[in-house]
Amino acid sequence: MSIDGTLDEAYERLHRTGPEFEGWLSNHGPMAVESMVRRGHARQVHRWLDRYVRRLDELPRATSPVTEDGWRAALGDPHRLGDWLVFFEREVTERPWRTVLETWWPRLLPGIAAGATHGVIRTGHAVHALLDHEDGPRLAELGQALGYWAARWQQVPSAVPSGTAGPASALGAVPRVPDQKAGINHRLGQLTDLAGWPTALAALRPATDAGQARDLLAELTTAAALHYLPNAHGSAVMLVHAATAPMAVLRTLPALPRAQWIPSLHAAWAASAAVTAAYTPAAPTPRHSLPTAPESADEVFDRAVRHQDEHVIKLADTCLDVHQRTGHPDTLAAVVRATELIDEP
Repeated sequence: MSIDGTLDEAYERLHRTGPEFEGWLSNHGPMAVESMVRRGHARQVHRWLDRYVRRLDELPRATSPVTEDGWRAALGDPHRLGDWLVFFEREVTERPWRTVLETWWPRLLPGIAAGATHGVIRTGHAVHALLDHEDGPRLAELGQALGYWAARWQQVPSAVPSGTAGPASALGAVPRVPDQKAGINHRLGQLTDLAGWPTALAALRPATDAGQARDLLAELTTAAALHYLPNAHGSAVMLVHAATAPMAVLRTLPALPRAQWIPSLHAAWAASAAVTAAYTPAAPTPRHSLPTAPESADEVFDRAVRHQDEHVIKLADTCLDVHQRTGHPDTLAAVVRATELIDEP
């Protein structure tokens, strides 16, 4: 990662703004700039932010302190967002950040759908930055991410994997929610009564140890990135999160006790499957109508930065990691598909 301070400067600018804007939309700025700096595009960060921050709202005010004894009552209450931000600002200031994460990760993990999975995604980017270098702005970013996750904490119906299917087969067999005409909360709300949902979640083969959990998470990010290419027309923006959410969990694992890796896999699988069920179209785009991969992975990220949309940048960041691990060209083609379907800002 660049050591020129660009990321910290960007964090300081963004921490004057709230985690949401226009009522509920997620502030993607911290996630996008972390990706851009790490991928060698630090010079473009502030120009990108000059445009992006105009959309954002101010930090929400705290109204009633969250306490260690009373936090459960405030969990998942978006009206307490300001209170949660203050709480975690204090937590990451007064305690080692790994201790804070180890304590709160299992508390927040069941609500992984928070903010359309942006709570865990922002946390994953913050942890990735802290694993590279620890300082005040990066600690503050982790606090903001955890506070946002806690305020928007949202569960999805889950089941413990107990089958034999790999992530690609299991994800491909996830049933679609019947009504795909409204927003994500309406769509996720249908999962409880969706025929075949518990069976689909249970179909994934289980992990028997932490190493297997890590490997399955890596396979899941690959499967979701490949699923995106022919299915992105279902929702080019929302299906991004089927891949970026498990990637965020995968990137967080090195900072977590190994005992938390298997539950992390279960939550990431439920989140990815839920987004897939909510937004996968009735039929995929035929292969002959899809783009092919550019020759260079760097060219793909360059294209994403030129496009400027924050979802395209986040998807490119995830797909480049998957491509580095697998060499599969369709992971790069998925980013090209996103640039075709998502309007430039």
